[in-house]
Amino acid sequence: MAKVPAAYRATQGSLLDVDRDFYARLTALEARKLVDQRVVPIREGLAWEVPAGHVLRLSTLDGPQVGDLNLWHRHNPRERFWASRTRQLQRAHVSTFDRLWSTLPYLRPMATIIDDTLAGYGVNGSGMDPDGGRVHDLLGTRCDPYVNKLLTGEDFDHHCHSNLVRAVAPFGLTEFDVHDVLNVFQCTGLNDDDQYFMKACPAREGDYIELFAEVDLLCALSCCPGGDLSVDLWGPDARDPLETCHPIGVEVFRLAPALLTGWKSPGYAPYRGGHGMRPPAIDWTAEKQRRFNRR
Repeated sequence: MAKVPAAYRATQGSLLDVDRDFYARLTALEARKLVDQRVVPIREGLAWEVPAGHVLRLSTLDGPQVGDLNLWHRHNPRERFWASRTRQLQRAHVSTFDRLWSTLPYLRPMATIIDDTLAGYGVNGSGMDPDGGRVHDLLGTRCDPYVNKLLTGEDFDHHCHSNLVRAVAPFGLTEFDVHDVLNVFQCTGLNDDDQYFMKACPAREGDYIELFAEVDLLCALSCCPGGDLSVDLWGPDARDPLETCHPIGVEVFRLAPALLTGWKSPGYAPYRGGHGMRPPAIDWTAEKQRRFNRR
């Protein structure tokens, strides 16, 4: 079968045209300093800040575990990660040198993936297993208590959506700010009926993914209550996957200034067309008379 080209393709010099040499240099361990370290407990969420120009590492500390990641601009939470546009501009499953894009009207890279120990997952390092599964998923979204209630009739307060709601509350955000996620370490795909499937997480103890913060970030991560997803969460074979749950490590690194020479935080998308709308013409003579009469 002929390979169909991607709909969204980079032109030279666009923000999709990533300087791989620059980002590869940022992985040098001797040129970074650990400035923040946390652990997201099982079935809980956590939020933290990552300044622009820093590196965020998420790691599976004790074994395979799926995490649901949200990103906001730290000083303007209306600008947040846009999973669907990232899926179009990059891939449905992201890895090294892919970028995580923000919502309209901002539309800029919020972070760039610079390292991923699961990049060689799958058959012959292709990134895809025999069932079509790939890792670091943008196809699906977070589990939530509303869907769970529909499927099981039960209330459960530790779904990823709820974990993220609790995590961001100290930063003044609410449930309305929680959005579609990057499912880190999660293996998913589409079956022959074009239905979404999830497989057991292939990560092992010590695997990690690293993101370079292109802007000041507020990050939130839920340690999924489904653990490594090796157990059915719904359906006739569903059971509690508690024994498959593991914590996720969070590390933030400051880079040596020399590594960032020439880099600057990307600006907003430069469109200023006004969507075809123009302000009404003003009769300034009449307007000045109106203002005079108000005196």
